[in-house]
Amino acid sequence: MKLPLKGAIDCDLHPSPPSVKALLPYLSEYWRDQLVNRHIDRFPFQLTSYPPRSPLTARPDWRNADGLPAGDLDSIRKNVLDRLDLRYAICNTLHGAIALFNEDMAADLCAGVNDWAAHELLDQDSRLRASILVSTLDPRAAAKEIDRVARDRRFVQVVLLVMQEAMLGRRIYWPIYEAAEKHDLAVAVHAGSLYRVPPTTTGWPSYHVEDYVVQSATFEAQLLSFLTEGVFQKFPNLKVVFSESGFSWLAPLMWRANKSWRGMRPETPWLDRAPSEIIREHVRLTLQPVDAPKFDPAPLRRILEHIGSDDLLLFSTDYPHWQFDGEDVLPEGFSEAALHRLLIDNPLETYPRLRDEATQKRASKNEETVS
Repeated sequence: MKLPLKGAIDCDLHPSPPSVKALLPYLSEYWRDQLVNRHIDRFPFQLTSYPPRSPLTARPDWRNADGLPAGDLDSIRKNVLDRLDLRYAICNTLHGAIALFNEDMAADLCAGVNDWAAHELLDQDSRLRASILVSTLDPRAAAKEIDRVARDRRFVQVVLLVMQEAMLGRRIYWPIYEAAEKHDLAVAVHAGSLYRVPPTTTGWPSYHVEDYVVQSATFEAQLLSFLTEGVFQKFPNLKVVFSESGFSWLAPLMWRANKSWRGMRPETPWLDRAPSEIIREHVRLTLQPVDAPKFDPAPLRRILEHIGSDDLLLFSTDYPHWQFDGEDVLPEGFSEAALHRLLIDNPLETYPRLRDEATQKRASKNEETVS
């Protein structure tokens, strides 16, 4: 299905991560000198959860002449912003800096990526918004970076990878959530790994398909961690967005969590209501990839019915990853009301900074009409 209306909000788009050489003007003097003198600037620092030549990584017509995914600004405009007539698109620039073991180098490179995104993306197109990239090695340093970048309201969320060294609900990460809530930022937990530990619970897989499929199980585990550790009780205004997580697993997880919580809730007394209710209030999931047949709406309708809410899904293209055909960016099965929520209402309610901007623009337009 093509987009039925103009002004949709794409909640997961991937520009090409900048090379280290492109980041040099945005780094501190010390690390700029270190990276050049130690020849580290010659390394690509690319995350490889999506192998560059894999068909899922990019559509054939979304590749540059060198065969790599076309994540440059002109390609984003041509293939997504203009073609789909979007109001906003949120850029998740996933850079290899987040996988470094050196906390200081990782922090400076992440800051460089954030400043690069502001100048090279956000300044160049008013429809683009961005996520703040931070390293989880030092959560307090990550919180300071959030405080620094959050002064620019075009940044609307913080992005983390789903596969970390520890469960994301643990209190060591709470400074990140505290800073995000303070600045009206969502926290996006995106598919991908730091590869500190195997992506499965029983060791390293042999093939990419194993890594790709098992990501959803990790999202389930992280969602349970957020719930049982009491993150949403500690930060009652926080929204967590699962990006590229799929969502067909959500309804069975909510059922099992509710059932088990009833028998074991003395262990977690801060959970004052059923886990499914907390999930529906605090958790959102991006649309792509859709785990449902493309042209048969019945399975998707059953999934949405079991989830029990039209509020949880956010439209995303996942550009330039190839999860759909051509301009048919939506699966069949959404009602007209659910589509409007998916494309516009849910993103505005999830991202306070987008909602505030939309409200201000509407007020200004009304004032111009009156005058």
